[in-house]
Amino acid sequence: MTSQPVVSQPVHRSGALLDHLARRMRLRAESVLAPFRLRPRHLVALTVLRGRDGITQQALSITLEMDGTNIVGLLNELEAEDLIERRRSPEDRRRHLVALTEAGAKRLAEAECALAAVEKEVLGALDDSQREALHSLLLQAAMGSDVSCPLD
Repeated sequence: MTSQPVVSQPVHRSGALLDHLARRMRLRAESVLAPFRLRPRHLVALTVLRGRDGITQQALSITLEMDGTNIVGLLNELEAEDLIERRRSPEDRRRHLVALTEAGAKRLAEAECALAAVEKEVLGALDDSQREALHSLLLQAAMGSDVSCPLD
């Protein structure tokens, strides 16, 4: 007589839920960011630059996990909108430092306000304290992995 396999309670996995919420968040964010002429990757770059006096293109490329060609394209787009500026490093004239402009800081703040509404919509089933707890847990998970988290 063959024995039946033991069936345990299903293990709760978060990956599919996180993916679903991330897709919803990205779709809504893209539509909300469009009037600001920004895409999510622009927002991440501007967020990394906020509060810094300048960062090398290479360091920004590493932080954003983008190759050199793609980082140059991204920076060209942001510079064309006067959201960032590139200047020669005083320590090493071969390097460029990238910094947020006043216009970039203003556009970032406006976009973040619009995105707060998106976050509230997508995570509407959670109250403020639950959203704060979720943020803390996600940040903890991001910091505990080998991936740097440039957004906090």
